[in-house]
Amino acid sequence: MLYSEDVFRRRGEMGGSIEVICGSMFSGKTEELIRRLRRAQIARLTVEIFKPRTDTRFDETAVVSHNANSILSTPVDSSSAILLLGSDVQVVGIDEAQFFDAELPNVCTILANKGVRVIVAGLDMDYRGQPFGPMPELMAMADSVIKVQAVCVRCGNPAVYSYRLAPGQSTVLLGEKESYEPRCRACFLEGQ
Repeated sequence: MLYSEDVFRRRGEMGGSIEVICGSMFSGKTEELIRRLRRAQIARLTVEIFKPRTDTRFDETAVVSHNANSILSTPVDSSSAILLLGSDVQVVGIDEAQFFDAELPNVCTILANKGVRVIVAGLDMDYRGQPFGPMPELMAMADSVIKVQAVCVRCGNPAVYSYRLAPGQSTVLLGEKESYEPRCRACFLEGQ
């Protein structure tokens, strides 16, 4: 069935969506999130970006990629704050989703059902190779999922694991190249 441009535009305005960008550390998740959010801003859509308040690695209030690209964001303590602060916008971006509470999938669904385009980026697995935080549920309910890959620093193959170099058993350890490196499955298992 063919739709006129006007009908297509109205249908697009009414329907929200959930897009998930996932992968290992150093795979370009945040870079892709920033790219999509900037395109939404160019399209003159109202955009709000959120990150966990605990993520202060690069900047207190900006989402910053490993390539030093950044976009202003609002640090929040819980996913319920996203629902309150992101209610009157057309696009919501969420970085480091794995660090949010278990309510994040519900918050994203509520926003999408209200017609908001929700773009979420986060680690799909923790340093042990296990599903991380609310990411598995978000991936299951998303309209689209893109899994980006890094390059294994050991062999050069595509990497989907975040191998922890730093000692410790805590699932959450904020760090950079001094604490983590991307590895393919074989090199990840070899290090275990």
